[in-house]
Amino acid sequence: MLKSERTAFVLKRLNEIYPETPTPLTHNSVYELLIAVLLSAQCTDERVNKVTPTLFEQANTPFDMQHVRLETIYNIIRPCGLAPKKSEAILELSKILVRQYDGIVPQTFEELEALPGVGHKTAGVVMSQGFGYPAFPVDTHIHRLAQRWGLTKKGSNVVQTERDLKSAFPESAWNKLHLQIIFYGREFCSARGCDGRVCEICTTCYPNRKHPFKIKKM
Repeated sequence: MLKSERTAFVLKRLNEIYPETPTPLTHNSVYELLIAVLLSAQCTDERVNKVTPTLFEQANTPFDMQHVRLETIYNIIRPCGLAPKKSEAILELSKILVRQYDGIVPQTFEELEALPGVGHKTAGVVMSQGFGYPAFPVDTHIHRLAQRWGLTKKGSNVVQTERDLKSAFPESAWNKLHLQIIFYGREFCSARGCDGRVCEICTTCYPNRKHPFKIKKM
């Protein structure tokens, strides 16, 4: 199967399996989304969604969050892991949003990535899910599946994976496809549940694959 054929099949099948793509992280504003995505680093969305209601009861705007004690933030988000760095980032980025942006989350990658604790992937999620800007944030699921399905060069880094996926799929599909691949990776093609020879998409893309596919990690 050619890469163009694999791309077409992946897009068609994921649209069939996941016609709707609700945002996994519960939020009521772009600011809440930003905080939730920041917390999701090396943490499950399920756990983040258990923590954020308590955090947002304390403060759900940068104006309020800047006055919350660091220790209070830390104690609330501790189950998410990396709590020392994340709590400092939440407090500091809230102060910056108030001081530099009148409490409004900026709408460019450059400005978002300049905020404490906000990397390219986090900025991409906020831009796509918060503002509807075409983006293709690459997490561990997407990086793994893109390699298994032959949509990116074997051994490529996350930057190359993002570039290859953007080149392979139409821009209009990026935001939805980003979530569809994540959902599929969790449900059918996890790191332990599939080695490139188990799930439907892997076996369709590479029906003659004989050995486990080795992933180049992020």
